[in-house]
Amino acid sequence: MIAVFVNCGAVIAGSVIGLFFARRITEEMSSHIQTAAGIVTVILGIQMAMQYHNIVYMTLSLIAGGIIGCLCDIDGKILKLGNFLQRLCFHGKEKTSSEDDGNSRNFAYAFLNASVLFCVGAMSIVGSFKAGVEKDYSIIFTKSILDGFMAISFAGAMGIGTAFSAIIVFLYQGALTLLSVVIQPYVSQVLIEELTAAGGAMIVMIGINLLNLKKIKTANFLPAFILEILFVILIK
Repeated sequence: MIAVFVNCGAVIAGSVIGLFFARRITEEMSSHIQTAAGIVTVILGIQMAMQYHNIVYMTLSLIAGGIIGCLCDIDGKILKLGNFLQRLCFHGKEKTSSEDDGNSRNFAYAFLNASVLFCVGAMSIVGSFKAGVEKDYSIIFTKSILDGFMAISFAGAMGIGTAFSAIIVFLYQGALTLLSVVIQPYVSQVLIEELTAAGGAMIVMIGINLLNLKKIKTANFLPAFILEILFVILIK
């Protein structure tokens, strides 16, 4: 689990650095940071999405997953979680109701988008398996460096909610590491590629949000991961 703690520490440290600089720059510079973060996120997402093994799997998974997520209102539940976390950590601060609603929404979306960014992709899956089975931490350590730098730009653009994504990183990668011996026989290269591609598509959505091109409820597409797994396992 040491690699998981290192990864979480990198996310938190990067977020703190991003918040430190964000408070000392002008609104115009902050806009530039958000734009740069959006462009980098889109590029990263496209690079990951192009690793698909079967474009039909990804297409059906995203469409059907988006419908399921919309019906379940996953995005709304994430916002409620953001409200809860913000009240839990900052209950001593007095705000007007409009300020509180806006800050809670920003907190929740920073938390959600950073969590998706840091958890999807081959490095999370393969790195956790290698750490759990082979005690090889090199992939997760490399991922930690990348996540730390991304956390700087995300925290500068979206706020402190980025730091709290370390909770999801800990739960997700910790579970994969602990269960790696049991899960590894069922994980194929095709499955990793498909999950990476679906995650890349969601990262592109995050980039679009950062660029203010369109407000996409990224959380509603999370069921696509489950559908991708079913497609790969059931359709051979």
